[in-house]
Amino acid sequence: MKQQTLIETAPYRALCRLEIGHICSALRSSLVLLLIFSAAFLLTAQEAEAAKTIKVAVAGPFTGSVAAFGEMIKKGAQLRAKEINGNGGINSKELELIFEDDTGKDKEASLVATRIASNKKILAVVGHFNSSCSLAGKPIYKRNRIVELSPGSTNVNVCKGSDYTFRNLYRDDFQGSFSAKYIKGVLTDVKTVAVFFDNDDYGRGLRDSFKQSAEKAGLAIVADEAYDRDTTDYKAQLTKIKSASPDLIFIAGLYSQAGLILSQARESGITAQFFGADGVDSPKLLEIAGEAANGIYITTPFIFGLEGNEEAQRVAIAFEQEFGKAPDTWAALTYDAVGMIVEAIEKRGESRKAIRDHLGSLTSPEKGYQGITGLTYFDENGDCLKPAYVKQVVNGKFVAAKVQFLD
Repeated sequence: MKQQTLIETAPYRALCRLEIGHICSALRSSLVLLLIFSAAFLLTAQEAEAAKTIKVAVAGPFTGSVAAFGEMIKKGAQLRAKEINGNGGINSKELELIFEDDTGKDKEASLVATRIASNKKILAVVGHFNSSCSLAGKPIYKRNRIVELSPGSTNVNVCKGSDYTFRNLYRDDFQGSFSAKYIKGVLTDVKTVAVFFDNDDYGRGLRDSFKQSAEKAGLAIVADEAYDRDTTDYKAQLTKIKSASPDLIFIAGLYSQAGLILSQARESGITAQFFGADGVDSPKLLEIAGEAANGIYITTPFIFGLEGNEEAQRVAIAFEQEFGKAPDTWAALTYDAVGMIVEAIEKRGESRKAIRDHLGSLTSPEKGYQGITGLTYFDENGDCLKPAYVKQVVNGKFVAAKVQFLD
């Protein structure tokens, strides 16, 4: 009897195992399908959310020796984006800024440009700041047909050769000429000049322009010294400059080195007047140089607080409320650059080519963009004609120089 029971129940057990297997398999299939549908739903939701944003890159030196420039660039862009999004965004879509750090070096800028250009969701680039970085990115942006709009690069070659590169400030040939004429016309006691320049694209280009214009104006160049940006000891060059006894020393470089140059020059007994180009224009100069910064003149593309510019004053107040510090020139130019990109998208559409076509159409004062830094319009190279201003450090603070324009 027991034998019979075993024979009868074995097929039953096998059948049960088979049924359980089918059930488990079905459950596994259902789980897989559920996961697939969930992933698809999540992907669709993410894509839908992404479709509600418009991406613009901001490239600059957010770390490294000139990170103070990058800080102001980032904050200027953030303030403009906050205002735009607070007013309904761009065609009801949110402006999303993608920040990319080039550390102020051309090799890193090439990597950044490649990363930006390969992301087809990014429609334009505000940047770079350093001329060497804009030059490094230019062929990459041109090849991928994406605009780079620089709020800081002044080397004469930055825009040449690419219809996708623009800037919203002057070139160094203009700045160099303006500086020489200002020195000759305003600082009338100056007869002899020493040039101390950063040995990079920005410093060399500005040095060449300034020297040529200074000599034409009748100023004698008695010393011409280069320095490496990675150097912190400038005493050897300053010794040569001191021996030439110049009335004025023109610095074609950036604030991080200029601050040390000022300190070491005063320590070595140099009493000459200092005059710096716009790369020296940073509040950090005052921290680095201390009292040695007093008296220096600096050219700059823009000064907050100029009479009659109420919109700039509004932005300055909003900036300080948002970030707890005053904006500088580079924050202002970046604020306007973001605004120009947004205007291009609103007027022409959400594509890289549409942005380029809009900027390329701003060819006269009547067609130009009116921002807090003035009217911006472009020539055939993507360069613009905008004025230069002059600051001076008085009692540890930047103030507008008493004389701004020459007849």
